[in-house]
Amino acid sequence: MKSNTETLARPKRRRQRPKSWPITFSPFARSLARMHSLHAPKRRSQNPNPTRPVMKPQSSQSSHHHLDGVVREDFYKPEHSESSGEDSDGVVQADFSFFDPKPDDFHGVKTLLQNYLYNEEWDLSDFVELILEQTTVGTVVKIEDDEDEGIFALVTALNFYRYREHRCIVTLKDFLLHKAHQEKGVVDKLRLLLVEQERDVALLVSQRMVNLPPQLLPPLYDALFDEVLWATEDEPTEELRNSFKFKHYIILSKVYVLKKAAQNDSEERVIYLNLEDEILHKLSSLSFYFPLQSQQLAPHELRNYRSMGLIMAVEADKIPKFRQELASLINEK
Repeated sequence: MKSNTETLARPKRRRQRPKSWPITFSPFARSLARMHSLHAPKRRSQNPNPTRPVMKPQSSQSSHHHLDGVVREDFYKPEHSESSGEDSDGVVQADFSFFDPKPDDFHGVKTLLQNYLYNEEWDLSDFVELILEQTTVGTVVKIEDDEDEGIFALVTALNFYRYREHRCIVTLKDFLLHKAHQEKGVVDKLRLLLVEQERDVALLVSQRMVNLPPQLLPPLYDALFDEVLWATEDEPTEELRNSFKFKHYIILSKVYVLKKAAQNDSEERVIYLNLEDEILHKLSSLSFYFPLQSQQLAPHELRNYRSMGLIMAVEADKIPKFRQELASLINEK
């Protein structure tokens, strides 16, 4: 497990623990959780901590507590999860912890990323192996002492040039450039980043279960960007150190965009499945949408919306602003 010691000299891998906030899941958030639960890693069906009972839901409010340096979350259980005596619409207590990626995480990470490239045919196994081999930058989130070791969240940053010869990266770049052709003036800017400037560009990979408590996000992203900085100083060779001196991040995301025929003042134009993507989108120097062929039925709340892919490029200089705004947004919840 990653250390969170602050008083000693800086270790190679240092982690901060999330603080304690109340968590609220709205009916709409629960609908999204149900919609995505078939694609989420399976969790343990029993109570993660036998000394504490599984809590029953109290409307849509849940809470979490800071206990013995581990974050204990009571979070919504998707209706498709297996149960051993728990209500299908219940709340499950969980102690979340941050870990370095390791080979044993392969199946959990692959499950989490199975729709990362929008159902495109590509070498996902190769992509997962790249993520797990890069242990100095990257984090997976698991339940403390979970025998199944399911992966609930993943964040990492991969240098396009460093991994340029891998089939998965070649396919991903071709896919992005192909989609950018549909947007006038975008493809040339994106090609500049992915081809001519690829030494300084990272793919920011952030994937998680849709109902993961949002209070985990600021420390998760803080850990990533801190590790990127440390890697520019601590990696054993100059080539590796330089490979983490990013100037841009490319982010792949999914959103719901209001259909033109249904636009009105009472509905948001864009609904972001990941709340941090709204901040990244605002800070992006380049972005574009493209339509998705969804294989899932959208919840009733999204009947006026269309599922879209969203590609963003964010300058590294904007990351401090992103971290600040993300922390403020979570503190308001």
